[in-house]
Amino acid sequence: MTARVLISDALSPAAVQIFKDRGVEVEFQPNLGKDKDKLAEMINGFDGLAIRSATKVTAKMLENAKSLKVIGRAGIGVDNVDIPAATARGIIVMNTPFGNSITTAEHAITLMLALARQIPEADASTRAGKWEKNKFLGVEIFSKTLGIIGCGNVGSIVADRAIGLKMKVIAYDPYLSADRAMNLGVEKVELDELWRRADFITLHTPLTDKTRDIINAETLKLTKKGMRLINCARGELVDETALCEALKSGHVAGAAVDVFREEPATQSCLFGLPNVVCTPHLGASTMEAQENVALQVAEQMADYLLRGAISNAVNFPSISAEEAPKLKPFVALSEKLGSFAGQLTESGITRVQISYEGGVAQLNTKALTSAAVAGLLRPMLQDVNVVSAPIVARDRGIVVEETRRDAEGDYESLITVTVTTDRQTRSVSGTVYADGHPRIINIKGIRMDAEFGSSMLYVTNQDRPGFVGRFATLLAGAGINIATFHLGRESAGGDAIALVEVDGAVPPNVLAEVQKIPNVQQVKTLRF
Repeated sequence: MTARVLISDALSPAAVQIFKDRGVEVEFQPNLGKDKDKLAEMINGFDGLAIRSATKVTAKMLENAKSLKVIGRAGIGVDNVDIPAATARGIIVMNTPFGNSITTAEHAITLMLALARQIPEADASTRAGKWEKNKFLGVEIFSKTLGIIGCGNVGSIVADRAIGLKMKVIAYDPYLSADRAMNLGVEKVELDELWRRADFITLHTPLTDKTRDIINAETLKLTKKGMRLINCARGELVDETALCEALKSGHVAGAAVDVFREEPATQSCLFGLPNVVCTPHLGASTMEAQENVALQVAEQMADYLLRGAISNAVNFPSISAEEAPKLKPFVALSEKLGSFAGQLTESGITRVQISYEGGVAQLNTKALTSAAVAGLLRPMLQDVNVVSAPIVARDRGIVVEETRRDAEGDYESLITVTVTTDRQTRSVSGTVYADGHPRIINIKGIRMDAEFGSSMLYVTNQDRPGFVGRFATLLAGAGINIATFHLGRESAGGDAIALVEVDGAVPPNVLAEVQKIPNVQQVKTLRF
């Protein structure tokens, strides 16, 4: 039976032709995405849906998509797709995460140059018949220091272009290794130093809980007076009100903004300021980028519909349909082990080693390694997925190694994730029991036997009498119910670990009280 694809947004004719050449039937309706009701009426009977940003794929619309197998987003952002709803229905959601990198990087450089020389304002003045040559006194970028926050795929391209312009480049990125920084020709610094030294600051970090409002009233006070800011990443990275105040006071000399907290941005305090350049989210808007992502998504969708190959999926690893039943519990285990290690890692990661022992070593471990690396990186880079994770790790100079060997211990299958940072090495091991549930069985050499809970407390302490009683009493007094309680220790009186599943979130003040229990070394909330 011929596969059918509906294209509901404007896509390159070349992408349409790719589907046809591969034997996929195509319905090209470039304006359909703007009419969600009509789209919901039409979607039934199609195997694939190719979209850009105008189409909103909702859970309600997917109720009518009885035959839909894959959604392909030409571009990186998938916030217009209800991914949990698609996943629940077994629909693969694909994007094209790296098709816009050069275009976005070039836009950031363009905005920096326009800001430095006040090009938009000078253009408007000249077109108005004025000749205000003395009014537009700019600054050179030569020998200036550019601070890059987020030196991944886009940030590293910006660094390369800026070095070509003879700028000094410093970068803050927890996942950028010293070797990778050296290869890029940038100096890796902490945020406090970047604020203090940078003449220009450009943002290229994903939006996470840690990066939201990374530019705020307090951090702006730490920046060099006369600093200029460029944001082509996410609007939510910047507190716009605080930036406006800093611009008005003169502490920030200028800002170039391509992204806003609310889009379309029809009003903003930034619009009325003379030292601001604004563009309507043009980072990915070049003919080349639009063509690249359209061609990529067409190839990916055709490969999946015709051969079962999965590429750049945000909700499933790159494995075939035949492999899925065997791999599924081990994919879950790998991602959770990676997440466990990632949530406990604060400094820059240099190496990740994943070892497979026993039966699991005979499976497609590439998908498992991708899942482990995705889990590891996601606490800091929430947009990372099991397909992009290896590339993201490589771009940050993180060495990923995997080893496979026959069973040597007590378990039929064993996966161990070992993370090396600038400061330490940490390992966590797990297995899958006959019930199909992933379990942690070793943390830093301490034996353990615990299922992953949605919310868990990780506590390290010295093994002393009274800890369990005080800990349980403290949580009970705060009205926090303990679902499961697992203990492990190196030896009597030595290092010990408590892994406790709790019902709901634990308030910071309760965590602080746990930290005060004698011999407690670390308390951390983990979420899975």
